[in-house]
Amino acid sequence: MQVTETSTEGLKRELKIVVTASELAERLDSYLDDLKGRAQIKGFRPGKVPKAHLKKLYGKSAMAEIVNTVIGETSAKAIEERAEKAAMQPQIDLSDDDAEKILTGAADLGYSLKYEVIPSFDLADVAGIEIERPVVDVSDEDIEERLKIIAEGARSYATREDGAVSVDGDRLTISYLGKLDGEPFEGGADDKAFIFLGQKRFIPGFEEQLVGVKAGDKKVIEVTFPAEYQAAHLAGKPATFDIEVFEVAAPAELKLDDDWAKTLGMDDLEGLKGVVKSQIESQNGGQTRQKVKRQLLDALDKQYTFELPPTLVGQEFDGIWKQVTDELQRNGKTFEDEETTEEKARAEYTKIAERRVRLGLVLSKFGEVNEIKVNEQELQRALIERARQFPGQERAVFDYYRKDANALASLQAPVFEEKVVDFLLEKVKVTDKVVSKDELFKDDEETV
Repeated sequence: MQVTETSTEGLKRELKIVVTASELAERLDSYLDDLKGRAQIKGFRPGKVPKAHLKKLYGKSAMAEIVNTVIGETSAKAIEERAEKAAMQPQIDLSDDDAEKILTGAADLGYSLKYEVIPSFDLADVAGIEIERPVVDVSDEDIEERLKIIAEGARSYATREDGAVSVDGDRLTISYLGKLDGEPFEGGADDKAFIFLGQKRFIPGFEEQLVGVKAGDKKVIEVTFPAEYQAAHLAGKPATFDIEVFEVAAPAELKLDDDWAKTLGMDDLEGLKGVVKSQIESQNGGQTRQKVKRQLLDALDKQYTFELPPTLVGQEFDGIWKQVTDELQRNGKTFEDEETTEEKARAEYTKIAERRVRLGLVLSKFGEVNEIKVNEQELQRALIERARQFPGQERAVFDYYRKDANALASLQAPVFEEKVVDFLLEKVKVTDKVVSKDELFKDDEETV
C-alpha cells in the first residue's frame, strides 16, 4: 500500500492510495485456493477443479469482493497510521475507467480518500466551574393543587333540569362551526364537543359567551383570535361561531377523602398524597437536571475554541433547519411572523449547530480519556424505553435497532452523553439554591 497526501486544508484531508496489482493477485490466489476446496462444479471431482477454470468462472466477482475489502482495510489503516480520526465516513473515489482493468488484474488499485479529521485540543480543567442547582421544596399546597387536578379529570357531571341556564363550572355539550368573513375555515368545527366553562381552554371570549345558555339554544358568538395565535391565517382575525347547545351539566362535588383515594387504588388519602409528592419531586428533579446540565454545557462552551469539521456542522444545521422550517409550515407562519428573516435565522441556527458539534466533541473526548462506556444493560434499558414509545409495535422496534448498527448507535449516544455529564458534575462545584416552581420551570432559550 502506497499513501500520498494530495491535499490538506484545515481539517480536510485527501489521500491517494495505491494497492499494486500483484498484491491483489496474491489475494485472488488465496481466495481461489479456498474456493477450490469448496466448489462443486459439474464434471469435476470435489477439490479437483483447476484454479484457472475457477478464475475464468469467478475471477471478476471474486476480485470485486476483494477490492471492496481492500479499500475498507487500507483506508482505515492509512488514517490510523497518520494518527488521525475521521469525523465521519470518508469519501472514496474510484475511477470508473480503471475499474475493468483492476477487476481483470491489469492495473493497480488506485483511489482517492477524502475525509475531515477530528480536531486536536487539550481538555481544560473543570474544577473551577461553579454551578447553582435549583431545587424546589414541595409544599402541601403543591400536593393539594395536584390532587385537585387529578380529581377534576375524573369529576362526574349531572344533567341540569330542563330550562336551567349554564354557569361557570358547568360542562356543555355543543356543536360549533367557525367562520371567517362568513365562510367556514378548516379546523373550526366540531360536533357534540364538551366545553368546560371557566377552564379557558378556548380562545378568549368563547366560553364567556356561553354562560347563561340552556339545552336547545342556538346562537352566534363573535370572537377575535389572539395576535400570537399559532395558526398564522387566523391570528388576529375576527370570527363568528354558530353554536348549538345539546346539554348543560352541573359538576358533582369534589371530595378529596379516603373513599376517593380508594377509587384510585390507594389505601387512603395520605398514601395518595405520598405518591403525588413523589411524582412532583420526580418532575422537579428532571427539570433541575436540565438546568444543571445547561449551566455545565455553557461553562464548557466558554472554555473551548477550535476549528470544527464543516461537514459535521452542516449535518447538524440541516437537522435543526428542517425542524424549524417544518414547524413554520405546520403553523402557517413565515420568518417575518417570527420577527426575523431567513438570513438572520440561518446565522442564528448555524451558531447553535456549531455549539452542539463543539460540545459533542468535548464530551466525547472527556468520555474517551476517562474510559467512560455504555454497558450492555444501559443500552438495553434505552432500547426498552424506546420501544415503549410505540405501543403494539415493540417487537418491530427491537428488531429494527438490533439489525441496524447506526440506529443502535443513535440510542447509545445520549446515554453516553449523560454518563459523561454525571462524571463532570462530580468534578465541578455544585451549590443548591432553593427557587420557586415558576423559576424552576421558566423556559430558557434553546441552544443545545
